[in-house]
Amino acid sequence: MLVGKRSWKFQNTPAITATGVTGGPFEAKSPLKDDFDLLYDDLRMGEKSYEKAHRLLLEEATQIALEKAGIQKEDVHMMIAGDLINQITPTSFAARNLEIPYLGIFGACSTSMEGLALASFFVNYGGAGSIITGASSHNAAVERQFRYPTEYGGQKPPTAQWTVTGAGVGLIQPRDTVQGDAVVTTSATIGKVKDYGLKDPFNMGGAMAPAASDTIVGHFQDLGINPSAYDAIITGDLGKIGRETLLDLLQKEGYAVPEEQLQDCGLKIYDETMPVQSGASGAGCSATVLYGHLMNKLRSGELRKILLVATGALLSPISFQQKESIPCIAHAVSIELDDGKGGSGL
Repeated sequence: MLVGKRSWKFQNTPAITATGVTGGPFEAKSPLKDDFDLLYDDLRMGEKSYEKAHRLLLEEATQIALEKAGIQKEDVHMMIAGDLINQITPTSFAARNLEIPYLGIFGACSTSMEGLALASFFVNYGGAGSIITGASSHNAAVERQFRYPTEYGGQKPPTAQWTVTGAGVGLIQPRDTVQGDAVVTTSATIGKVKDYGLKDPFNMGGAMAPAASDTIVGHFQDLGINPSAYDAIITGDLGKIGRETLLDLLQKEGYAVPEEQLQDCGLKIYDETMPVQSGASGAGCSATVLYGHLMNKLRSGELRKILLVATGALLSPISFQQKESIPCIAHAVSIELDDGKGGSGL
């Protein structure tokens, strides 16, 4: 199953059999709003705090996925998920209410693909038959912890990104639970922590781009492939600045990825009319775009094979106050449409 130095190949191609995606009022204005299952019209969502609303986003996304699959929470063997808030408490409190065996993970905004890689590993080897995995974020909760409370009204530079209020989860099960076409995971590449000395918390895209480049190049080298293997290579939340940097880095590594092929969840979820500076970010960014918009594209056959590379900035409020630089990481998972005839997509 280990291919090269840090990639896994999933011979049994675990399937993403159901998904759930929730979002907030700003996401209800998104060009991808129709790909959400549930959108709230208030940031508090009937809760007493933004952090409790954050928890609710993940709970509801999970319940939606289970309802689509027609199973009960008691039928789920494991939940692998995380977020950005103090000791991933929104996710852990959601797991408390859901009462599903739980592995809490933290990869910052790379959490969605860290979880999908691990879930696919477990299902591929028979360690579990049904796993819920995903990630979430809440704009007001995250901004309060890592930058300024939104009520402060602080002006942001053009490099800043808007934290997504949303949760996206997928139900991962063995391929043979699905008849006919299925969206499956075929490989994953685990990232290395990369730190190029950037310290500006308002330029996450620039800080994370080297980690994305390292993981993408490692994926190509381990599997002996090149960018043409995929319809699209999609990063999690590099935004405008990070995406441009990544294009340059990949070209220097000998992988000239066409601009139209290298896409970014942080540039998909909002459009240029929305005041988001460089794009979107947050653990919920890649999770909502993958389990909503991209899954719909895969199910319809508009996309056949993608590489999703979620990036994360592994800083904390304390590390920033101590003037540490920002270590970053990226995890990649290849996802494709399996035609059910013993071969996948392309």
